[in-house]
Amino acid sequence: MQVMQLEEMQQFLLDHFPQGEQYGKLEELGDGWSLMRLAVGDDHLRPGGTVSGPTMMGLADVAVYAALLSRIGPVALAVTTNLNINFLRKPKPNADLLARAEMLKVGKRLGVGEVAVYSEGDEDPVAHATMTYAIPDKGAA
Repeated sequence: MQVMQLEEMQQFLLDHFPQGEQYGKLEELGDGWSLMRLAVGDDHLRPGGTVSGPTMMGLADVAVYAALLSRIGPVALAVTTNLNINFLRKPKPNADLLARAEMLKVGKRLGVGEVAVYSEGDEDPVAHATMTYAIPDKGAA
């Protein structure tokens, strides 16, 4: 059941995680899924003209955070406990990155999600990540 709507989530992220904007903007939100966009700039590139791994990891992480909170509500203290990413192909340095995250399981204490990251206009993903988030006790949130 979706607990937070797009506008609520965007405001929550601005209020509680403003530094997350460097990793992209939340464009869509549904029941256990999110879509984020990162306008790639020179500060996201590494030598060789490709988007850096940390940039894609940050985008993927915030996308799963939003997908998780769509299910559990505004829990600022939910934190990443594991992140595994596979870089599949070179992203376009002149195209936005899109991250589509989906929660695979949300329990009382853990949430597990996955993300596919794409260069806008390409059908094949440039990266795939899985993440586990720790969900604090209700009293700690």
